[in-house]
Amino acid sequence: MIDRPAFWIVTIALGAATYAIRLSFLAWSQSRTFSPRVKRLLDFVPVTVLPALIAPVIVFPAGSVDAVDPARILAALVALGVGLWTKNVIAVILSGIGALMLANSVLMPL
Repeated sequence: MIDRPAFWIVTIALGAATYAIRLSFLAWSQSRTFSPRVKRLLDFVPVTVLPALIAPVIVFPAGSVDAVDPARILAALVALGVGLWTKNVIAVILSGIGALMLANSVLMPL
């Protein structure tokens, strides 16, 4: 177990490093002009980061490769289908929650 002073030193150092990395990119990009192609590609960054954060939680909820949850995968597929069909965020959220609750109630006894 890590002791308190070491924990806070590491936490502050990592936070400062993260801030410095982001600040350096912002400072570097202010003095440059990007081509339209690079600007168009940078528009896709938020769209790609969100699934990269969510996918591991859906596929491996316990943080282990051994613990795949089929109910979460099924609910994610239902939410994906509803999202592609309706383009409505509220419908995606509600369908995902509903599908997860239904899948858990059906698959739980197994």
